[in-house]
Amino acid sequence: MELLKEKILKDGMVREGNILKVDNFLNHQIDIEFMNEIGKELYRIFGDKNITKILTIEASGIAIAAIAAQYFKVPVLFAKKAKSKNLDSDLYTSVVKSYTYGREYTITVAKKFLGSDERVLIIDDFLANGAALRGLIDVTKQSGSTVEGLGIVIEKGFQGGGDRLRAEGYNLHSLAIVDSMDNCEIVFRD
Repeated sequence: MELLKEKILKDGMVREGNILKVDNFLNHQIDIEFMNEIGKELYRIFGDKNITKILTIEASGIAIAAIAAQYFKVPVLFAKKAKSKNLDSDLYTSVVKSYTYGREYTITVAKKFLGSDERVLIIDDFLANGAALRGLIDVTKQSGSTVEGLGIVIEKGFQGGGDRLRAEGYNLHSLAIVDSMDNCEIVFRD
């Protein structure tokens, strides 16, 4: 998605530790017009898959999933990273290690929202080593539902998570794949 690549080059910042900051338009402050273009593109890619539910993980994936859902006309379900008192006890869970935060957490999804008849599109803002996606895939498999696709806004291709998931047969599409960020220079995969 050329528009996304242009936005990353214009507004993104590379930080130490291979961190790409796009918090001024994607995952802290949100550019809604731009996010609409992302939603349209995800629908263009996955619109023929008869998606019945979009699954994401809190917090950064929620805005992207919600915008995309208006094109698919399906509900958004998000995995919670922290257990709260108002969660049901009948849950799907999976352990995920966060690349950004450097720690493990247990994600949870209430079973009543993810049935075996669902055709799921998993959406997230970033893909690095694939841990968050694997947690969401695990929750989806526990429910007996079908993973129809994985839609990522920005993939850090040099970390290999996307390549491994594609090799396993997942229908993974990233709107922009960053192959390197050496010397603060962003290089995209063609």
